[in-house]
Formats: sequence, structure tokens, C-alpha cells
Amino acid sequence: MKPELIEELKNISILCVEDEFGIRQTIVNTLKYYFKDVYEASDGMEGFELYEYYKPKIIITDIEMRNGNGVELVKKIRENDFETMIIMLTAYSTEEYLMDLINLNVNHYILKPLNLKKLSQALEKYLLKSSKPIVLADELFLDLQKRELIYKNSEIIPLRKREKDFLSLLYEKKGAILKYEEIEFELWNDKEMTTHALKSFIKELRSKLPINVIKNIPQEGYTLQK
Repeated sequence: MKPELIEELKNISILCVEDEFGIRQTIVNTLKYYFKDVYEASDGMEGFELYEYYKPKIIITDIEMRNGNGVELVKKIRENDFETMIIMLTAYSTEEYLMDLINLNVNHYILKPLNLKKLSQALEKYLLKSSKPIVLADELFLDLQKRELIYKNSEIIPLRKREKDFLSLLYEKKGAILKYEEIEFELWNDKEMTTHALKSFIKELRSKLPINVIKNIPQEGYTLQK
């Protein structure tokens, strides 16, 4: 994998769900080379709890596990989340799960054993997806790689990393509320987010926007303007 792609992954969190300890440790140790935050779970139930708490950008999960299989885990995640990339691991042919995988919008599946080549192919697929500009409003696009807003295909507005990440999180919510505690967890990096700091951040970001796409939900958080 190209060095610049590896650098991109260092700001992304990932969850590995695998019930076999030895296999999970091998995968986790490999993932730590690429990712800033790597979480691990031994079954689907624990995996869903960690997903809800940490909201990782990518999930690698085994299909068949002793306590809550991977398909059930993905079904619960996909009830409200179609953005998180999901990679399924399996030691068998996926024919019996094929329709489930298609209907649940699973992004990639890998036959065990997982090796560096297979992992790199899956991660490059994620980076390709995340490199495409996202639509925040009519004629307003966010380029995640360049950290720029593009307005009317001509006006370029540079953003700081935290501003880019905030707009990206708003987009991922798609009509739901990005709560204050999620903003603090995702953007303040274990530091305390004061009310004054958040208000100043939002005010400065709004001043850069050619149109206001940020709607405040009092006492709860923010969402994209419809």
C-alpha cells in the first residue's frame, strides 16, 4: 500500500470482532500498524456494544461466532447506519449468507486466512470510497481528502481538520442529531470540550460557509439543514 494511503488510515478507527482468540490477536496486531484506534470484541454482542460506544469507521467481523454471529451484528448496525464500512471474514463459502450480505450492504468479504494483501485491498476500497466529495447542500461539496469546500464548482474554501471532520460527521448522520457528547469524543481527542469552545468553533466554521448548512438542536447537538 502506498505510504500516503497508510497515513490516511492513521486517523481512522476500526473494530475487529472475532471469537477465536489467536486469530483475533493476529488481526488486531496487524491493524495496529495501520490504524490510530483498534478495538476488539470476542463475539457479536460485545461487538455491538463497542460499536455503539466508539462508532468506528470500519468493522471487520467473522460471520460465524459462538455468541451472536456476524450477520446478526450487521443487521443491528444497518438499522440506522449505512455509512460504516463492514468487512466480513469467513472460513467457508458465503453462499448461504449471500442474500443477507447483499441486503445488508456489506462492503467487502474476505476468505480466511486474512493476509496483508487481502487486507490492503479492502482498505484501499474504503479509501477510494472516502475520497469522493460528499454533497452537503445544493452546489456545496466537501472534499474529504483535500479538506476543502467547493461551492458552485468554482469557489474553494479551505478547512481545518476539525472543521472537515465535523462536517463529515454531520453528513454521516443524514438527518439524525450529532450529539454534543459525540462531538467531544470524536473531535476533542480526550480533552474537555467546553460550551464556549464549541460555540466559538461553530461560529468560526459558519463564517466560512457560503450557505449555512448547520442547524442547532438546543440541548442536544447539531444536524444538517434540510
